[in-house]
Amino acid sequence: MTSPLMPDAGENHDPAISIDDTLAAPVPEAAPPAVVPPPPPPPPKPIKFPLGWLLDHASYPLQYRAIADVARLGHALPPKGHDIPLSHGPALVLALSQSSDGIWHNSMLSLPEPGSTSFAGVGTVHAFRRLVEYGWSKETPPLHCARRALFRLLAEDESPEILYELYDDAVTSEDLVRRGRGILREAAAAALAQGGYEADPRLRGAARRIIDRVAAYIRSPQAQKPFVRYGNQHALPPEAAPPSIYALQMLAHMPLFRHEHYEVMERIYDHITQAAPKTETVQMIGSELVPQPHFVMGDPLTTRNAGDADIPFAMHWLELMARLGFLKRNDGWAKIYDRYLDCCDSHGVFKTSKGMSLTSTNPHTWHMYPLDDRAEPGVVDVTFRLGLIGRILGRQIELV
Repeated sequence: MTSPLMPDAGENHDPAISIDDTLAAPVPEAAPPAVVPPPPPPPPKPIKFPLGWLLDHASYPLQYRAIADVARLGHALPPKGHDIPLSHGPALVLALSQSSDGIWHNSMLSLPEPGSTSFAGVGTVHAFRRLVEYGWSKETPPLHCARRALFRLLAEDESPEILYELYDDAVTSEDLVRRGRGILREAAAAALAQGGYEADPRLRGAARRIIDRVAAYIRSPQAQKPFVRYGNQHALPPEAAPPSIYALQMLAHMPLFRHEHYEVMERIYDHITQAAPKTETVQMIGSELVPQPHFVMGDPLTTRNAGDADIPFAMHWLELMARLGFLKRNDGWAKIYDRYLDCCDSHGVFKTSKGMSLTSTNPHTWHMYPLDDRAEPGVVDVTFRLGLIGRILGRQIELV
């Protein structure tokens, strides 16, 4: 009888393999249990947006933008409904203060006196951008008239005659002329981008030159240690070109251009999320140390207290970062935004708490805050802006 462990005589049998070898063969180890990935985090809660409350309490421009930009119900408006922002009294006063050459008060970046409720002395860049924030389109006569001067500022030249209010301080030095032209060039680019001119080749050319300079600086070893000692003070050397607030504002409104320069945008993100210096940023221009407050040397919104101390600037910064695609990926900024949402009541209306300031002296917020001149300025603006940022982020908006 043939053993079940022995092959039949007719089978092929390898004599090198014995019964003992067969019994001693290692048993394959059991496969480790499959690792189950953790469930994805739940989607963020919908943002309550008090459209009805804003229609009762906000000025005409914010009513219109709440409908068109946040609720996305502009298609439901009658044809004349899109002219609502044009009937806003302060916007009309601002538009009528423009000169026939498209310039406001023969200046570009000047501002009214702190605390002033008038537009006396406001410069063209700020006036242009505020009308855009009021909901005016680039085809309205004041904005259409102003664009010629703004496009002229984009030229890569050092013409002192187009320095406007910077002329007296700069004309004595070629280096100061170059600095003034650079500031006005970037500020004009920011205004035109916000006005909807991203596709214009003149703006795209200027944007490319601006971002090339920024990229060259950020990629250089100088960006790791930007300050050089001059006498008893540390300052940026003349060739340093960190991103300015105007460059960020320009890029925020040029999504297609940003996509074409993705690698540079990643480097800009790394730059503006680093720790900012605690001292005023100055730069050696010619033989002088000149303040450069428009340079962004790091994160200006690192803590909750920094945001609460100047909520208008916090709103401006958070909106910029949302438009640039940076807000979602930065936990610190995202937590500040979510905290402001938590300060809203059950209807989505923002409520201040202890330590919060709704006033700002930051010149970079003048064009967008406050846009409301009714009973609750500040509260209305922040309520609207929180909804707008949420819409830019792609969050679900729940109309209340």
